[in-house]
Amino acid sequence: MLHLYESGDYMWSLFIGHLVIEKLLKAYYIQKKDENYPLIHNLLRIAEKAELVLDDEQQLFFSTVTGFNINARYDDYKQSFFKKCNKDFATDWIGKIKEHREWIRQQLLK
Repeated sequence: MLHLYESGDYMWSLFIGHLVIEKLLKAYYIQKKDENYPLIHNLLRIAEKAELVLDDEQQLFFSTVTGFNINARYDDYKQSFFKKCNKDFATDWIGKIKEHREWIRQQLLK
């Protein structure tokens, strides 16, 4: 994620950021539920299914970052997302992803 960001590939950096959060949420799900994680990419739904308690800001974060999962999106969505992925946008969201990554890691240690 950071390497892509540093090279200026902001759209793909945010996509990888989505994957970082998704994998951590799925690890949390497995730890708390002792069963295989749901085969979905919607971060908010994964968190809800794992019964992770979220405040409004965290819910909005997970909903927004789910939109960074561009792998299977339509071309018009990809183009729209690409246009908005400038350095300022990516810098803001990379910071939020890093913060939430650490928060989820702390939840795994509880």
